[in-house]
Amino acid sequence: MSAPLVFVPGWCLGRGPWQPTIDALGGTVADLPGYGEAPLIDDFHAAANALAESLAPGSILCGWSLGAMLALAAASRAPEKVGKLVLVAGTASFVQREGWPDAMAPGVLAEFTAAVAADVEAMLPRFVGGFNRGDARAKAVTRELLERADPRPTAVALATGLAWLRDVDLRPIAPAVAAPALILHGAADPLMPLPAAEALAALMPRARLEVFPASAHAPFVSDPTAFQARITAFLNDPTP
Repeated sequence: MSAPLVFVPGWCLGRGPWQPTIDALGGTVADLPGYGEAPLIDDFHAAANALAESLAPGSILCGWSLGAMLALAAASRAPEKVGKLVLVAGTASFVQREGWPDAMAPGVLAEFTAAVAADVEAMLPRFVGGFNRGDARAKAVTRELLERADPRPTAVALATGLAWLRDVDLRPIAPAVAAPALILHGAADPLMPLPAAEALAALMPRARLEVFPASAHAPFVSDPTAFQARITAFLNDPTP
């Protein structure tokens, strides 16, 4: 594999949870805006443009959760930069909208946003434990994610990501993504329900969905061997 493999982390936890996967597959990381040394960008679409501009032509872009939404947007805006796309626990819209029922109710996200603003350290174990609910290895996966999580970004960066989850609807752009796409999803994901991944795959002309039957929101931790094998097979697939 000669094309760069770039991972985009999810909200709040940072790059730490990805690190074993990155090391195993020889990838690099593009932090979310406001995380690590990445400058904060308020506008989601400006952030997608910045991500695309940072990539070498033909890169393989792999995003998790909010990172998957950003990766999808970057691929739609700069097709020459994204040769292949991997979306892990992704969705076109995090909250419920007309015609998109398999998502979080907006009021639930609003309550969560207020709780994060009040005390993110108290909320984080509940959040991570909640999105692993139903995973065959739920307690072990939750523990590993919390242990590997990066230091928290600023409150503004956290609030920006939650605002994106509230506002962004990628259904209009998903059909324009030309790159071959692999959608990897846990069957028990309570945060991004499997029907949302099925609907996203149906919107994208060159996407295929592969499901981890015993996993929830973090299949790369729940079933790392199978997860890495599926990505490797996709990256090595010569099908144009």
